[in-house]
Amino acid sequence: MRVLGIDPGLGTTGYGVVELVAGAPLIREAGTVRTRRGDALPERLRTLYEGISEVIRDCHPEVIALEDLYTEYQFPRTALLMAHARGAICLAAAHQAIRVVSFAPSEVKSAVVGFGRASKEQVQGTVQRVLGLSQPPHPNDVADALALALTGCYREGSPLQARER
Repeated sequence: MRVLGIDPGLGTTGYGVVELVAGAPLIREAGTVRTRRGDALPERLRTLYEGISEVIRDCHPEVIALEDLYTEYQFPRTALLMAHARGAICLAAAHQAIRVVSFAPSEVKSAVVGFGRASKEQVQGTVQRVLGLSQPPHPNDVADALALALTGCYREGSPLQARER
């Protein structure tokens, strides 16, 4: 099972590819797709779409684990920008016939750390340990994307999940 986790953002989108090999998660690729702040929205979405399309073509994931849309009451604009980014990512997945599953941030934290209100540092530390990295993944967008990929592996790659489908 190979899962591409994506932490969507209009400025910086983190991605991480994790593969289950003999039941153990291994990191295959990780990085960011960045857009230029001064570019118009359509150009930024094109850059994001092309970057994620390239990652999909290069890494051949079976499924994409995408952070679900959420908003904080004080920052509704952030949710709107994230929705644009998620749309470009979903379009890239659809064009290459890759299934997308969405996970709420609290579900990712619960699956990876065991606590739905875990801190960014706790997520980074757990991802580092589980994937055997010498340092915590950086930036946070990459750590979150790897946590999403791990959640996708746990939820989509488990024998119990396969029987339920």
